[in-house]
Amino acid sequence: MREGSVAVSLPAGTIEVDTATHEPTGPAWATILLTHGAGTRFDHPFLIGFAEAVAAAGVRCIRFNLPYAQAGRRVPGSPAQAIAAWEAVRDAAPADAPVFAAGRSYGGRMASMAAAQGRLDVAGLIYLGYPLHPPGKPEKLRAEHLPDITVPQLFVSGTRDPFVDPHEQLEQAVASCPRAELHWIVDGGHGYEVARHCRPADRIGVEIAAVALEWVRGVATDATTGQGSGPT
Repeated sequence: MREGSVAVSLPAGTIEVDTATHEPTGPAWATILLTHGAGTRFDHPFLIGFAEAVAAAGVRCIRFNLPYAQAGRRVPGSPAQAIAAWEAVRDAAPADAPVFAAGRSYGGRMASMAAAQGRLDVAGLIYLGYPLHPPGKPEKLRAEHLPDITVPQLFVSGTRDPFVDPHEQLEQAVASCPRAELHWIVDGGHGYEVARHCRPADRIGVEIAAVALEWVRGVATDATTGQGSGPT
């Protein structure tokens, strides 16, 4: 793993956000940019487990902090700051393989907003627990921008996640997108935790990485050759 930083230009000035790059042992056949959800940082065990798992499969993974987390705050700042961070990290990513954006909860939603605004040039987006609405408030949907995203999207959500209850709302949101897929984690909560089946967060990250990798293989192959099922 290689530690580093990326400069993000904000209205109040430039901030350096921390990054950690996990390189595969051989040439990377894809790159995944990965950030955290609200209230956590880029060094959350789930993200580390996810990053190590995809690197072991030949995919470079770049974890990074959003500006509010870099400043030591737990409450997210304005969406514009998070979108600027996504744009800056994408611009700094190597250009040797297809690039994907992946984010836990809030981080994934900010990636979707950046993509919908045409500010995130990636081969696909992976939402690790997309927060479709606040828990218990299904009327406050955060989906109006999703159909504007033209690249492939993967939604990985737990069936017990209060952010996507009722399920039909997420299914309808996914169906409204040009190229989107939904993968349910049976009995999983917002962090994919399963009642009476205790697993550490890093192990959960490894398990969810397997789901993401299967999807990325297909999309990465389409992006490079237009055929086949992806690297093996």
